[in-house]
Amino acid sequence: MLANENRLLIFCCLMPGPMTVSGIAKCVPKITLSALSQHLTLLKAHGILDCSKSGQNVTYFIADHRVEEIINVLKKHYCEISSDPC
Repeated sequence: MLANENRLLIFCCLMPGPMTVSGIAKCVPKITLSALSQHLTLLKAHGILDCSKSGQNVTYFIADHRVEEIINVLKKHYCEISSDPC
């Protein structure tokens, strides 16, 4: 599940807290909304993400906090602070 650049960007985007789909889309600009929706659905199906709905807005958040630990390790070892897209 983590071996996909777009999914990693989704996790980075959600690390500070919950976000709407439109907010996540700004963090992952190289894919269509349809593709983003498929990624979010897959991550939710595996229990990694969860969401809440308010009217037409769907807000996603990280449900499995082990992912946050993994992302922090990856950022520490592989991301330069100045070029961090997250």
